Amino acid sequence: MDFLKINGEYGEGGGQIIRSAITLSCITKQPIHLEQIRKNRKIPGLRPQHLTAIKILQKIANAKVVGAEIGSTELKFIPGNVESLKLIEDVGTAGSISLILQVLIPVVAISQKKLDLTIKGGTDVLWSPSIDYTQYVLREAYSRMGIEFSLELCKRGYYPKGGGEINLHVNPSNLKSISFTKRKTNSVKMICTFSKLPIEEIKSKVNKIKEKLTKENFIVEVKIKNENAINSGSSLLIYSKDENSITGIDGLFDTKIQNFNLDLNKFIKNSLGVDENLADMIIVTASLSRGKTIFHVKEITKHLETNLFVTSKITGCKYGIGKLDEGFEVIIEGMSNSSIK
Repeated sequence: MDFLKINGEYGEGGGQIIRSAITLSCITKQPIHLEQIRKNRKIPGLRPQHLTAIKILQKIANAKVVGAEIGSTELKFIPGNVESLKLIEDVGTAGSISLILQVLIPVVAISQKKLDLTIKGGTDVLWSPSIDYTQYVLREAYSRMGIEFSLELCKRGYYPKGGGEINLHVNPSNLKSISFTKRKTNSVKMICTFSKLPIEEIKSKVNKIKEKLTKENFIVEVKIKNENAINSGSSLLIYSKDENSITGIDGLFDTKIQNFNLDLNKFIKNSLGVDENLADMIIVTASLSRGKTIFHVKEITKHLETNLFVTSKITGCKYGIGKLDEGFEVIIEGMSNSSIK
């Protein structure tokens, strides 16, 4: 069998390589052999959330998999035909549901199938987009690129205990290229959820952030919701969107610093088309869209660099990066759906 070998140590050397590789493997029907998976991380190899994504994809794409075990640094993934399914899954830890959805949604939608999924795990955890970011930022970007999904939050699941639950529905989709270049709106939405923390403290921190945004001439709409979870926690999403941009930033409440762990200046000073996290998330979809997807981003992160490399290696898409006064322009020439076997 002709495997495409991918070095899991390349670039940022983390879970993004795994997610992009297995996603594109299913869509293009290209068997892949991942080596050196997360080799240099504190805990190397596959973690529970990676394993959950792999096992769900195995069901959806009728795939054969070798090496799908916790701690495995090598994985062979041989995709079959993608099917429409109804599934109930459990990460079993506070592993990120949002990162798992980044794998499942493009595979099902681009393969012209449907998915109804109920999944338990972490909705708001470290080193991952919150479920609100997925709902309000990624969903908006995907929709403009032709991918349609709906998400119902049943229960919050904060780090470290998890226990969150969501219902996901994915529809067959037709991809299209898009342009995200410049933020022109000054309207901003803030969504804060919390569990088992004093509401006065949360409101105080949120209001201080609102005041900073207002001083920067943003018009801010705030929603604060008490949503019960197994353990205490709080997350905050700040986002804006207009016809040429979608930008957001999110963070968890850190009890050590008694504040939300986010860099507000990253949002305030970014007047470009996408935030650095969204730039990373739309690469796979852009690589398979007809025509050129163009976006402007403040920084070319290691995550973005790695994702561009892996995606181009599997799909053969072309991409270029140019310097702007305020950041960078990324152009991706997709292979279009006709390249999907």
